[in-house]
Amino acid sequence: MRATVIYGAGDVRIEQVPDPKVADPTDAVVRVLRSCICGSDLWPYGGMKPSERGRRIGHEFLGVVEDTGADVHGLKTGDVVVAPFVWADNTCDFCREGLHTSCRHGGGWGARGVDGGQGEAVRVPQADGTLVKLPVGEDAALLPSLLTLSDVFPTGHHAAVRARVSPRTAVTVIGDGAVGLCAVLAAKRLGAERILLMGRHTGRTDLGREFGATDVVAERGEEGIAKVRELTGGDGTHAVLECVGTKQALETGLGVVRAGGTVSRVGVPQYDEGPVGPDMFMRNITVTGGVAPARHYIEELLPDVLEGRVEPGRVFDRTVDIDGIPGGYQEMADRKALKVLVKP
Repeated sequence: MRATVIYGAGDVRIEQVPDPKVADPTDAVVRVLRSCICGSDLWPYGGMKPSERGRRIGHEFLGVVEDTGADVHGLKTGDVVVAPFVWADNTCDFCREGLHTSCRHGGGWGARGVDGGQGEAVRVPQADGTLVKLPVGEDAALLPSLLTLSDVFPTGHHAAVRARVSPRTAVTVIGDGAVGLCAVLAAKRLGAERILLMGRHTGRTDLGREFGATDVVAERGEEGIAKVRELTGGDGTHAVLECVGTKQALETGLGVVRAGGTVSRVGVPQYDEGPVGPDMFMRNITVTGGVAPARHYIEELLPDVLEGRVEPGRVFDRTVDIDGIPGGYQEMADRKALKVLVKP
């Protein structure tokens, strides 16, 4: 089959790789119907050191079960399923606590001999615990929105949940990428009364307004902090959802959060040290967040997607086939595309 392999910064190739097969009794093989390029994939695309062997990439996909191992009992051939961005058994103590990203028997796609999601098929370890059946057909119009359950929608939701967003909450969302827009959608879904979206790409912020943002702040740095303070009577907002991952984004979050508020960060950190010190301490600021346990949230979010109350699939603004994946990476890196959908 064909799949995506990254060899270094800017070097993404489509290659022939071995067809996936059931290797362990808990495995399933899934034929991919839809996958996509994630904003976090752009970090290795922008800075990975060259490698002679390359590595598989892609962690968001949905598809059709083609084969199952002897110990897979909850799935059958022909089921349409979505896979969260890490695989997990859904039975260990961490999974039972809702922290599937720390599963004792789980792992990531494209590592330790496991396929990446940007290909024609995937061997799925711990299939019963990982995959969630979808009550739709292979050509359903809802597939793009259902695919967001793999990562970006649960990640935005995780940011809002960890920040304790509620109907009484004013929220600042930092970042107008797909996760930031999904964070707007999640905050709106949880009843936030005011949502300030910090972003400067008009096409994206316009979608953010449609998702529920009440204000858009295009300024960055100290100017952006001042603008949020101005819009909130000098106080800042109760919750800040940091969806970028840079040190500047965290500094902005700490600058716009209200005393006693929470900065929830779900952007993959591209820094090792952050601005935590006396000011944060004296204002009783909480910093939380982390990698989202998407599997924990899928059943909660799925009904709203199926019934059309939310349409997170609108974050996809470009569709490519497998051969178009390298170009899709470049378009996202150049900010010409928000999020690229892959239809093998």
